[in-house]
Amino acid sequence: MRPVIRAVDRVALGVVGLVLVVVGGAVLAVGLGVSPPSWWIHDGPRDVLLSTAERTRWRDETWWWPAVIAVLALLVLLALWWLIAVLRRRRLGEVLVDTGDGAGALLRGRALEGVLATEAARLDGVSHAHARLTGRRHAPEARVRLLLEPHVDPAEVLADLTTESLAHARDSAALETLPAEVRLRTARHRAERVS
Repeated sequence: MRPVIRAVDRVALGVVGLVLVVVGGAVLAVGLGVSPPSWWIHDGPRDVLLSTAERTRWRDETWWWPAVIAVLALLVLLALWWLIAVLRRRRLGEVLVDTGDGAGALLRGRALEGVLATEAARLDGVSHAHARLTGRRHAPEARVRLLLEPHVDPAEVLADLTTESLAHARDSAALETLPAEVRLRTARHRAERVS
């Protein structure tokens, strides 16, 4: 899915940019006095973009406003889809592993996230763990969320996470450093009765 979104991003931005440059440059040229071709939408520097007749031409047609609303709604939905796709891409897809031969190897980011989360979930006092890699593929950063069991010392869990799970992930990917942001949350539990 990521290569598709990346390709759509580049093609869409390229097409929009090309259209804006061509139309903007042509309008600027006509405004500066260059004689436009016969098929161009402007006749000269004093011509308006849309005349009154062109603006009000379809107003009385029954299909006009539903069509305008449908096209605008479609554009809004496409813009929202694109925005969500861009925001979701903040997850790191690949990590560059230095193999020592100068070529390097690529490690899937989700694989390293899965291993990191699984190992963190096995720590004493951790009920659930979730890991996510961000940053650049040669300098990844980890975001780890831990759900702690009741009555657990967060400092001990954090120390274990740093010395075990994060250290193993850093060493297995041959990284010099693996900065991490860790969020700790305690699981809810029922109040205990004292008799």
